Amino acid sequence: MGDEVVEALRELSAGMRRNAQRIEEVLTRAERMCREREAGKPWRDIVREEDRPLIVEIIGQNLDELYASGGRLRRAQAKALHEEGLTMEQIARLFGVTRQRVSALLRAADDRPAD
Repeated sequence: MGDEVVEALRELSAGMRRNAQRIEEVLTRAERMCREREAGKPWRDIVREEDRPLIVEIIGQNLDELYASGGRLRRAQAKALHEEGLTMEQIARLFGVTRQRVSALLRAADDRPAD
């Protein structure tokens, strides 16, 4: 059995690299769109001519990726810490959440199939 936290961290790292690439694309496109708008081009033309995925779609992709990989990491870390003897209250303080949230993380970690 592999270390679930290490696997979750690797997944998070890969996802963050993908997010960083998308962020660079958004920055380039946003700057271009601002220049076009400042030159007097109407928004309907700017957005209509924007490549797919649209900036708003890219933002959604980044949030989805972060939510999924961040959730996996939270579940894996909560489970590992609990297995090492930390109480739900201690984990809650570390994570900055309620004990009830930690309980939900631990239940979700137990319900997930091994990778």
